[in-house]
This record gives sequence, C-alpha cells and structure tokens, in this order.
Amino acid sequence: MLSYRHAFHAGNHADVLKHWIYSLVLDYFKQKDKPYWVVDTHAGAGLYRLDSTIANKTAEYVHGIQRLQHSQPPAVFASYLTAVTSAGNGLQQVYPGSPCIANQFLNASDKLRLFELHPADAVLLEQQFATQKRQVTIQQKDGFEGIKACLPPPTKRGIVLIDPPYEVKEDYQRVVDCIKDSLKRFATGTYLIWYPRLQRPEPQYMIDRLRQLGTDYLHVSLDVQQPAADGFGMHGSGMWIINPPWTLRASIEPHLGWLANTLAQDASAHAGCEGQQR
Repeated sequence: MLSYRHAFHAGNHADVLKHWIYSLVLDYFKQKDKPYWVVDTHAGAGLYRLDSTIANKTAEYVHGIQRLQHSQPPAVFASYLTAVTSAGNGLQQVYPGSPCIANQFLNASDKLRLFELHPADAVLLEQQFATQKRQVTIQQKDGFEGIKACLPPPTKRGIVLIDPPYEVKEDYQRVVDCIKDSLKRFATGTYLIWYPRLQRPEPQYMIDRLRQLGTDYLHVSLDVQQPAADGFGMHGSGMWIINPPWTLRASIEPHLGWLANTLAQDASAHAGCEGQQR
C-alpha cells in the first residue's frame, strides 16, 4: 500500500521519541574515528513543512516537537534539537525526517543508504540530497528487500533504522523476518525499530518475537494518553534497539518521566524502558 504520507504526522510525539533516541545512537557512532553506514528502510520525504496544509490537517507537531522547543529540556536532548534546527536551516516551521536527522551526524567518510517506495516522496528525497550523491544513495524500493544488499557494510560499523508505516498488519511480521535475516548478514549492527502502540495484538506479537531472538536490546516506550474507548488510534509509540550503545540506557532512562510529562495529552501519560545487555 502507498497511501501513507508522513507529512501528516511530522514532528509528533512519536517522531520526538524516535529521533531523540536515533540522535543519541548517531552521536555515539560519530565519536569514534572509524567510518560507519546508516541504512534507513522507510526514509520518507526527508524534510517537512509544518506550515503546510497537509501538516496542519492534524497539527500533531503542536503536541510534539513544538512542546520541546518551548520548554527547557535536559541537556541530553541537545544533539537532537540541534539536528532539528540545523536540518531546517534554523526555520521553526520545518521538521526533518530520519534521513535529514542522520545527515547531521555524518562525517565525510560515512555513508547514508535510503529506501523509499512512495514515488512522490522518493522524488522529494532525491531533491533533498541532490548535492550529496557521493555520500547518500537513494532507491525507490521496498526497504525490507533493499536492505539485504547493504549488509554487512564494508566498514563493519552500521546503524539500521526500520520504521515502516504499519498500514497493513503483515508489516509486523516483515519487521521480524527482516531482523532475523539482517542479523545473519550483520550480527554486530545496531538496529532501531520504531512501532506504534495500539489496541491491537500485532505490536505486542512483534515485540515478543524480537525478544525471543536473544540479542542484547533496549526497549523504550512512551504513552502520551489513555487508549481511546473505541479502540482506535495510536496512544503512544516505542523503540526496540538491538545491540544498543552501552551508554544508551543511562542516557535515556533518567529523562523518560520528563519527556512523558512534557508530551502528555492526559494524566495517564507515562514512559519506561527495559532491556538486557551482556
């Protein structure tokens, strides 16, 4: 299906959680003087105008990135917020998607590999990175399939972001299958999987299957509101990180309460994390 457009949701609470954690992982990789690859399986359009008609149809950014920008966040959010501002050239009405976030952390020898199946978004993504063709490769392709040719990266250091729209319930199983295959190709890679928290069994099914893989992991979840009485809609989101940087949990966990309070849409908002690292 190709109906999903992230422009409706850019900068919402789920983007804040995802891109904050993503930024911390990217910043960790950047600190070492060794090149790395970043692979994004569902890249989107790259950059989103928050003053556009499509973004303001739901205006989800008002309860997401805008709340952070109007607060006094802990220092651990600095790299993320700096990436947001830098990618948008300082404009408050622009929000970067995952590719533009990652681009802020690349050194000259690092590579960015992007996959986007939606034809309109793929064109926008090409335009966004038109001057970086040596460093950034974009393919209009199903990222679940495209990732296979990227692993293992020549650098033997890499980050993979898997962020499908979950428009169809088969996506949850496809994530699990993709991770199983990817770990066979590149067992030491760091994998970040975003997922929506819904009143449906598929997200929990996926998490249970990921846990059964027996890898080192960190699982972070954020609920911003109570699930709707009718059972529809996303009340939060989560990130499952395989082979997380050893510093990641200590960076995130003390600030999850602050994040939940800042992004809360009702009194039930809460966040937490659990994991295992050997």
